Amino acid sequence: MTEVKKEVIGRVHSTESFGSVDGPGIRFITFMQGCRMRCQFCHNPDTWNLQKGTPYTPQELLDEAIQYSAFWGDKGGITVSGGEPLLQVDFLLEYFKLAKAQGINTCIDTCGAPFTREDPWFSTFNELLEYTDLILYDLKHIRRDGHIKLTGLPNDNIIELAKYLSEVNQPVWIRHVLVPSRTDYDELLMELGHFVATLNNVKKFEVLPYHKLGVYKYEALGIRYPLKGIEPPTQERVENAKRLLRTEDYQGYKTM
Repeated sequence: MTEVKKEVIGRVHSTESFGSVDGPGIRFITFMQGCRMRCQFCHNPDTWNLQKGTPYTPQELLDEAIQYSAFWGDKGGITVSGGEPLLQVDFLLEYFKLAKAQGINTCIDTCGAPFTREDPWFSTFNELLEYTDLILYDLKHIRRDGHIKLTGLPNDNIIELAKYLSEVNQPVWIRHVLVPSRTDYDELLMELGHFVATLNNVKKFEVLPYHKLGVYKYEALGIRYPLKGIEPPTQERVENAKRLLRTEDYQGYKTM
């Protein structure tokens, strides 16, 4: 008797029809539900709970995305963000398979925290890479102890994933959030820059200034905001970070 494959269901927090900062061109952004990190600067604490969100099949999500495909041009496409999308790696695989069958550019925005070389996750992830054009990779802190303080989790497997993506030549954009009194120190920035320079697959390196746009969500959820009293970095510090990280050395990304 032939076994009927159960359709995978993803839990989606929200979508954005005309995203312009999460990958090349205009993109349909899906914010997946669930994240195990507790980044002090997170502006989406409402995505943390793994059990919430709206259930979607891969086809339902693609049908919604395709409604906006006329705006993508030859550079845009779809991006999955979060939360942490790799917590739903099976859903991503089926979603991207459908998308690539229609020639759609695909992108994942991830912090890399779910990475493991254990199966079945690792095999599924490697198959997912076959259908992934670009990864936006969030390197939050270069040092293990600082990463634990900033996010609640160590970064050993995150650094390992960065190296692995370089080994398999998966195109990435590195992103780093600049947070005063957390990551905005010259020594840390130089250390991070040296590490990124060892990777051979980095097409762009972005400095994202910390902002307080999500503070109201913490208040609404009754969660203490961990960076209370810390202001966004000045433009001078942002430019300093770009210089120390040598972001101009990375030439960007072209869609296939």
